[in-house]
Amino acid sequence: MLKTLLASLGCAALLLSTPATAQYPERPIKLVLPLPAGSATDTVARVIARAMEASLGQPIIIENRAGADGAIAALAVARSEPDGYTLLFATNSPMSAVPAMKLQPGYDPATDFSPISLVGRYSSFLWVHPETPIRSLQEMIAYARANPGKLSYATGNTGGQVAMLQLLALAGKPMLVHVPYRGEPAAIVDVVSGRIPLMFATPTTAGSFAREGKLRPLVTTLPQRSPAFPEVPTVQEAGLPGFSITLWAGMFGPAKLPAAIVQRLNAGVQLAIRQPEVRQILEAQQFFAEGSTVDELQRFTVEQLNAYRNALRDAGVEPN
Repeated sequence: MLKTLLASLGCAALLLSTPATAQYPERPIKLVLPLPAGSATDTVARVIARAMEASLGQPIIIENRAGADGAIAALAVARSEPDGYTLLFATNSPMSAVPAMKLQPGYDPATDFSPISLVGRYSSFLWVHPETPIRSLQEMIAYARANPGKLSYATGNTGGQVAMLQLLALAGKPMLVHVPYRGEPAAIVDVVSGRIPLMFATPTTAGSFAREGKLRPLVTTLPQRSPAFPEVPTVQEAGLPGFSITLWAGMFGPAKLPAAIVQRLNAGVQLAIRQPEVRQILEAQQFFAEGSTVDELQRFTVEQLNAYRNALRDAGVEPN
């Protein structure tokens, strides 16, 4: 499928060249990822990179720099030369969660990066073990209120943690016990076994268990229902209209990246995500492509950072 995609994109490459950007890129581009090889983000980034190679005329080399919820990767790109040859495939973890949770993350998402384009959103669901009596979000809230401290939830990343904190704050702060894990795969094992009854996780991690009847989805964090589980309502539809946390990915460069290079890269992203073959592969990962202008990504980055900060504040969690 990707061979066909690359062939079709090759012809479009000429359309993106302008006199201001004709010399860029002249050598391979490094795309830094905040997550390890084999992760859903790694798959998404590689598909986008392969599609962009055809329009840019240069290889895009993936560099996985996992650790510190993505802060290591983000800091490396923020400190790189603004020449267009070191880019960041960022997620909400380094751009929203870490700056909201840390007093000194080492970088400012709003000023230390050049926004290029939003790439899309991950679907995430609140899953419950099927042997619990909980069949809806409102039932979960009612159970937690009636049984304070008896219901626990797992998290495998900061995005899932902040999503649950905002949900609970909007629901009146019922008391649940937080059980953190290092990554979704480790956490989902204990949810499937029934040791922990609840967890926010992506369908990449939990979808196969749901199809086997080992997990039940209650709500999705997407702004609209997911085609993978169309019967599952959004958090807003389930009764919490103020919910605003989303899991997303976007492309950034270091601050002061020349505008001509930014626009060249933005055009490459838009061309890539418009391809049906690309969208098909991404949607198989439950990732929904969504491009943007540079200004739209800048506004979105600030909005999401504020949403994460507000969620933590409302939950009574102080940055450390």
